[in-house]
Amino acid sequence: MVEPEQAVALLKRGVEEILLENELLDRLKSGRPLRVKAGFDPTAPDLHLGHTVLLNKLKQFQDLGHEAIFLIGDFTGMIGDPTGKNQTRKPLSRDEVIENARTYEEQIYKILDPERTLIMFNSSWMNAMSAADLIQLAAKFTVARMLERDDFSKRYKTGQAIAIHEFLYPLIQGYDSVELKADVELGGTDQTFNLLVGRQLQESYGQNPQVVMTLPILEGLDGVQKMSKSLGNYIGIAEPPDEMFGKIMSISDDLMWRYFELLSFRSLEEIEVFRRACGEGANPRDFKVKLALEIVSRFHSAEAAQKALENFEARFKQGVLPEDLPLQKLPAPEPQGYAIGNLLKDAGLVKSTSEALRMIKQGAVRIDGERVSDPKLVIPPDATHIFQVGKRKFAKVKILPCQVA
Repeated sequence: MVEPEQAVALLKRGVEEILLENELLDRLKSGRPLRVKAGFDPTAPDLHLGHTVLLNKLKQFQDLGHEAIFLIGDFTGMIGDPTGKNQTRKPLSRDEVIENARTYEEQIYKILDPERTLIMFNSSWMNAMSAADLIQLAAKFTVARMLERDDFSKRYKTGQAIAIHEFLYPLIQGYDSVELKADVELGGTDQTFNLLVGRQLQESYGQNPQVVMTLPILEGLDGVQKMSKSLGNYIGIAEPPDEMFGKIMSISDDLMWRYFELLSFRSLEEIEVFRRACGEGANPRDFKVKLALEIVSRFHSAEAAQKALENFEARFKQGVLPEDLPLQKLPAPEPQGYAIGNLLKDAGLVKSTSEALRMIKQGAVRIDGERVSDPKLVIPPDATHIFQVGKRKFAKVKILPCQVA
C-alpha cells in the first residue's frame, strides 16, 4: 500500500500543473478508489505517442488502485475542438467518429489494464439531453468567462469568426465530468481552460470539483509542432516495429531528451546519467537506441524491438535510407517558398540557421542526393524532397503553401 504522500510524489512526475495538489492529497487520504478521467476526441483513427503521455498517467493511477475512465468524445468530436485554432474547425461526420472510436478501443489496452478501465462515450448522455437541458447547461456559464480563453479572445479581437457551437465544446467537456462524477481529470496544457470548466460545472451541480492535472504536449518528429497525424510528424502506437524504431531514431539529439522525460519509464536519475554521459562525449545515438528499444518493446515485444534494431543497423551500414522515413509537412513562411537555412532548422536537421549555412558551405547538405551550394536557395511550395545534413541526418519534407494571408 502506497502512502498518500508517496502517491502524490509518484503522480507528479511529468505533470505540468496540479489544481489543486492539496485536494488530490485529501482524496487519496480518503482511501476510496478515485475516478480518473481522460477524454479523447476520435479525430483520427490511430493513437500516437503524444496520446500516451496521458495514457501512461492513467495507467499510473490504475497501478495505485484507482479507476481509469477513458472517455471517447464521440459527441464532442462532431463539434470539433476549437482549442488552439484560429478558425472554425470542420466537424467530423458521425461515420468518421464511429470508425475512429472503434480503433481507439482496440489500441488502448496496449497501455491500460482492461480490468480497471471504463470506456465511455459522451453521446450516451448528450444524445439524451433535450434542447431545454442544453439551454440550462449554457446558462451556467457566461460569454465573458468564455472569452477569457486565449484562442477565443484572440479571434474575437482580430474579428475572426467564432461560431456559437464552439462555445458548446468546453461546456460539454465540463459536463462530462458532472455525469462521470470525476475526481481527477487529465489533459494537455492546451486544455487547462476546458478542464477548469469541469470544476466550475461540478460545483454548480453540487459536486466536489475535480482535481485538474495538466501534462506537457509532446512535440512531433519535427521538434517544433505538437505530434499530430494531420501534420505527418507522429509515431503511431500500432505501427510496425521497424517503422516505429526508424522514426524514433530520426528525431534530433535535443528532442531525444524530451522523449525520454515524457515517454520513458526509466527513473529521472538514470536519464540524467545518460544526459551527462553525452555531455562528456558519449554518442547520443547509443542512448537513442535505448529509447527506441524501450518504446518498441512496450508496444510489441523485446524480440520485435531487437529485430528492428538489427534491421535498422543493416540499412544504416549499407547507407540506404529507411523506407519508413517519416513525412514532415511544413508550411512555407513566404509565398515564394522556404529558405534552405530555415527549412533545415525547422525540419530538425540543424540547431540554427547559422549552422545550416555553415553545413552548406562545407558541402554537407543535399536535396534528393544532390549537393546544395547556394546558401540563398529557396525551395518552392507544393513539393516533397529528402533533405540530408552530413552522413546520418535525413528528413523527408513536404512543403505546403504559405498560410499567411
